[in-house]
Amino acid sequence: MQHILIGGAWPYANGSLHAGQIAALLPGDVLARYYRQKGHPVLYVSGSDCHGTPIAIRAAGENRPPAEIAGHYHEEFDRCFRQLGFSYDCYSRTDQPAHAELVQQVFSELLAKGILYPRTINQAYCRQCARFLPDRYVEGSCPNCGAPARGDQCEQCTRLLEPQDLRDGRCKLCGQPVSFIDTEHYYFALTRFQDFLEGYLAGANSGFRLNAVKETRRYLTEKLKDRAATRDLEWGIPVPLAGYEHKRIYVWIEAVLGYLSASQEWSRQTGRDWRPFWSDGALSWYVHGKDNIPFHTIFLPSLLYGYDKSLKLPDRILSSEYLTLEGRKISTSQNWAIWISDLIDRYPADSIRYYLLLNGPERRDADFSWAAFIHGYNSELLGDFGNLVNRTAQFIRRHKDGCTPNEDCETPIRLAIGDCYTESGVLLEKGEIKAALERIFDLVHLLNRYFDQKKPWLTLQSDPDDCDRALASCLHGIINLTQLLGPYLPFACARVRKDFGIAEKPGWAYVTCPAGRILGEIQILFPRLDVGLIEEERRRLGGK
Repeated sequence: MQHILIGGAWPYANGSLHAGQIAALLPGDVLARYYRQKGHPVLYVSGSDCHGTPIAIRAAGENRPPAEIAGHYHEEFDRCFRQLGFSYDCYSRTDQPAHAELVQQVFSELLAKGILYPRTINQAYCRQCARFLPDRYVEGSCPNCGAPARGDQCEQCTRLLEPQDLRDGRCKLCGQPVSFIDTEHYYFALTRFQDFLEGYLAGANSGFRLNAVKETRRYLTEKLKDRAATRDLEWGIPVPLAGYEHKRIYVWIEAVLGYLSASQEWSRQTGRDWRPFWSDGALSWYVHGKDNIPFHTIFLPSLLYGYDKSLKLPDRILSSEYLTLEGRKISTSQNWAIWISDLIDRYPADSIRYYLLLNGPERRDADFSWAAFIHGYNSELLGDFGNLVNRTAQFIRRHKDGCTPNEDCETPIRLAIGDCYTESGVLLEKGEIKAALERIFDLVHLLNRYFDQKKPWLTLQSDPDDCDRALASCLHGIINLTQLLGPYLPFACARVRKDFGIAEKPGWAYVTCPAGRILGEIQILFPRLDVGLIEEERRRLGGK
């Protein structure tokens, strides 16, 4: 079976996770679970981005060491991902010694090949603060669209920037205008990879989402520019050169190399070889938000190709669009956000996964609405899937002494289940996560209609054999739904399998429901949510 590498974007460890970030990352977990059920060897890696300016800014504002800030949020991220059912094989962090060692090794190799070279530049300097400023410490207006922007990227138009590009550049810390002073740094010769990346995009874009193709093509059309690889920072991975002790390797280089260092960390932990997941025969998926596109389609391929041409380049790019909240852009500074740690405390993890996967920004911007969340939960999770499981199991417990009927699944239902495996699998392997979920729920709706049409409460006395066939067909449907929906709703599906006495590991092919099995006490999968929660949750938004 083909080896599958899945890389989930590394969130900055400078603040809590919000719903928009999780919406972009959840497709990676669905894919990891799906491929494991099919029997593929899967390596699913990610981690916390513990270096860089955002953490240094927060640490300075709170008068705490950056390592303390990064450690706090890394632990919070790890906890939240586990509670949401993310099945990472390795969730790491970039302040690990082994990661630093790999990054310095890559830096030295690129330097030896001439891909890194020294350049004297004018770097932003704040005379008021008496310090060189990292790019994110410089704020001004984007020269392209005029929106407020940082010195590394404009979030409005996503253009990559240098501090010198900004109009009216000012120091983020004190608000004073910045100066530019000569200092020496190493640059990554990105221009040398123009032809390589054009060929790479032409060969790989069938596996890229359309936004990734367009964004990457724009960078290549505008022609690539060499990019600084070191910065005057105190927090980060040291440059492995004498005389550069006070400079650090720029975070854009070291963060994307986390996929490789995390794979090697997993290898050390498990004793299994990471190399097959990074070989030509493997299939690699990278899952992230729109703002991370160039780092995965321009920088990561260039770094890997420059360092070691045998390493697998990204095959599939799943780059989500943006998630808004109640019609407004998410703003963490104004607390106009849904913090995942809070959401997990109040709602089942599967309800969060379901909503963000079905209503997330997969192909276009999407809006998180509390009304849609509550009503969708009650009508779809509870009213459709939960109702199917509960009505079937309770009928068997009440009228059949809990014993599963000795009947086969009716042919039309068995064929419909088989079609669902095939069609949803094709969609998943194309990265159509939402469409695959909708296809699986078509089967849920079909089984509910079938239950209603067969009326087992009437045939229980008038035609017991027909009643048993109907119940057996629904049971076969439910057991197979726990496999089909397992990547989406892992907690609920695991509960159903336990209650139904299914001990075998889930797969991705039709399975039969054993006859004569006594069903245990069936738990309510999804308790009803009070619609009053809609206004209660809306009132929380923007509060302190």
